Amino acid sequence: MADSGDRRLAAAVVVHKGRVLLVRRSEKERFLPRVWGVPCGKLEPGESPEDGVLRELKEETGLLGKVVRKVGESSFVSEYKGHEIKNWQDNFLVEPLSRHIVLPEPDQMYAWLTPAELTGVDIDDYNLDVVRQALPTVNRL
Repeated sequence: MADSGDRRLAAAVVVHKGRVLLVRRSEKERFLPRVWGVPCGKLEPGESPEDGVLRELKEETGLLGKVVRKVGESSFVSEYKGHEIKNWQDNFLVEPLSRHIVLPEPDQMYAWLTPAELTGVDIDDYNLDVVRQALPTVNRL
């Protein structure tokens, strides 16, 4: 990581019975409002990516999960308070250990989609790439 302006994130590609969980972001979000993607968020200081991805999954969906394996990494640049921030993201294949989904905002939605259905929603190329990192293992779960 280059400097303290960098940010670490972790994303969960949650797969159950060959379907991937996508969540639509709230229209109140500053970053990518109403866009579909995988549960993802910033790591807390000193938090491992594996712990962080499961915490974010619980916060964003109410689901408990188990990390199957790391599937890849991604990075992107964003702006925060006028400063450019480099975001480094670890991506994980996660098996859900619970089924009841609770979303934080009432205008959010979720869907369990087959790989073929992913492009039928407003998912950005970045999130689609994160999902594709895990797709070779989808049929084994």
